[in-house]
Amino acid sequence: MATELKNLSVFSTDELPDVSHRRFAILVSEWNTEVTEALFDGAYKTLLQHGAKAENIIRGNVPGSYELTLGAQWFAQRADIDAIIAIGCVIQGETKHNDYINHAVAQGLTNVSLKTGKPVIFGVLTPNNQEQALDRAGGKHGNKGDEAAITAIKMLGLQQQVYSFQFK
Repeated sequence: MATELKNLSVFSTDELPDVSHRRFAILVSEWNTEVTEALFDGAYKTLLQHGAKAENIIRGNVPGSYELTLGAQWFAQRADIDAIIAIGCVIQGETKHNDYINHAVAQGLTNVSLKTGKPVIFGVLTPNNQEQALDRAGGKHGNKGDEAAITAIKMLGLQQQVYSFQFK
């Protein structure tokens, strides 16, 4: 569903798992800081609101969205990190750099997740302009950071279900 038809801060919270003992890394791109700080704030507050403890959330900064993949890999290699949320914003601009960056970041984060078996959440905005970015970073379309945090929680719940299910 296109985000202009959905509020990113509205989602089902039915049957969310207990994450009070889980540890999260939130990686934040320093590029487009006005947007990424709002996304981080949404993710952080949403994790806390749904049971994560502040001392179990670590933040890492990377220069730009492209660097989210290596940062995610480093955090995913830590045994004490359960899920990683990658926060970034790549605005289209006048060149096609965004196509290359967005594809590389999406593929890179997917690869880290598949390689490590840990949820690595794509909290990267890919808007056409600054206004669209702000609309999705706490503006009229909600906050992608909220959605990314809930996705991390739900994926940890699914992981728990998959690994604890026993056939009889």
